[in-house]
Amino acid sequence: MAITDSTTRNTGGTAASAGHFRIGGDLAVHRMGFGAMRLPAAHWDGPAHDPDRSIAVLRRAVELGVNHIDTAAFYFFADIAANDLIRRALHPYSDDLVIATKVGPGRRPDGSWMDPADPAELRAAVHRNLRELGRDHLDLVYLRFLRSDGPGEDRFATLAALREEGLIRHLGVSNATPQQLAEAQEIAPVAAVQNRFSPLAREHAELVGLCERQGIAYVPYFPFGGAGAPDLEVLRRVADRHGATPAQLTLAWLLGSSPAMVVIPGTSSPAHLEENVAAAGLRLDADDLAELAGLA
Repeated sequence: MAITDSTTRNTGGTAASAGHFRIGGDLAVHRMGFGAMRLPAAHWDGPAHDPDRSIAVLRRAVELGVNHIDTAAFYFFADIAANDLIRRALHPYSDDLVIATKVGPGRRPDGSWMDPADPAELRAAVHRNLRELGRDHLDLVYLRFLRSDGPGEDRFATLAALREEGLIRHLGVSNATPQQLAEAQEIAPVAAVQNRFSPLAREHAELVGLCERQGIAYVPYFPFGGAGAPDLEVLRRVADRHGATPAQLTLAWLLGSSPAMVVIPGTSSPAHLEENVAAAGLRLDADDLAELAGLA
């Protein structure tokens, strides 16, 4: 059952309504966060978004209680970069703001993807994020894997060394298999996993459970499947019962699927931001979950 009325769910509420999770045991973040990928442009190949509007979205997100922002140096289009927008919008940063970033395969200035980064390139990528964000350390850095990647021990060891140097507080893995997670954990503690997960993409359900048991944050990318909330009758039907949108229902389902789930929906639209954050106060009951179970 929802714990707020439909007006609150759709137009109000704060990120704190989702509760919090301590990343790495010490970084307390609200489980409703924000992803910066869509700030520069609608897609990797554009069109560009208005930087001033993206800056306004970031500032409004923080006003709404968001204290966990996920970014990457390869989130850019032309000369518009997510890291630059974050710095312009929020620097100097509040003490409770956690900024996570990813390193691994980068993008060239023309937008094309590079091969998986070697240790030297990973070190350079960490320093690039530090410069672009205007920070002396990074709260959380993910090593991003490609499907073709092997174990990656030398690369994760590079990030672990940077952690020992004080440049990184916590480490994570992204797009990782359970085996890659285990291999990373043999080198250094893993505080977060960022893999795909949504009502329609539950292939990592076992990994979600593993993260929950081990106190690791699970941060799903593409919470709407990568192309907006799917237009499915069951989603609309359950959402209507709560006076919510299918997108809000999807976020509520994620938050309810595990206490280790920390969501980072992204947008460059102020209205869409308000809608996403309002989903933090939506609660699904057993009947709702049973009805949605068949979506997988």
